[in-house]
Amino acid sequence: MKFTASDIMTSPAISVYPDDTLKEVIQLFARHSISGAPVVNENNELVGIITERDIIDFSGQSHVVSLLDTSGWISPHTDTKDIASLKEGFELIASVRVRSQMSRKVYTVQQDTPGQEVARIMKKRKIDRVPVVDEKGHLLGIITRSNLVNKLAEL
Repeated sequence: MKFTASDIMTSPAISVYPDDTLKEVIQLFARHSISGAPVVNENNELVGIITERDIIDFSGQSHVVSLLDTSGWISPHTDTKDIASLKEGFELIASVRVRSQMSRKVYTVQQDTPGQEVARIMKKRKIDRVPVVDEKGHLLGIITRSNLVNKLAEL
């Protein structure tokens, strides 16, 4: 059974704006149990993509979460100066805009793209999601790995 991007995409896609903060994006991801979102402008044109990986990379580079151990908890033996530093890191996340951390190079598909091609793009590019756009670059939906797996389970 053949299928196209429009058969498996989630529409409408949950998206964010370039001027949203990382804090707002983190809250959105948690609220909707997602790990990435397309970034659109005021005309709903795709301008980038932001993922948990982008936020984690930024947090590591900025030492926002350097005091957290592998359990995700702050050690009770952490110096209070370090806790103040951690607070500053979280304040930084609240002020940093999506535009500075999003990926601008986004692989996209159109509604009529065959499902097999969608899977090939995701595998070759090692990406977990691919936005679906129209011929003018307006966001129509998104396809995630789980969309593909769910469709394959139906076949």
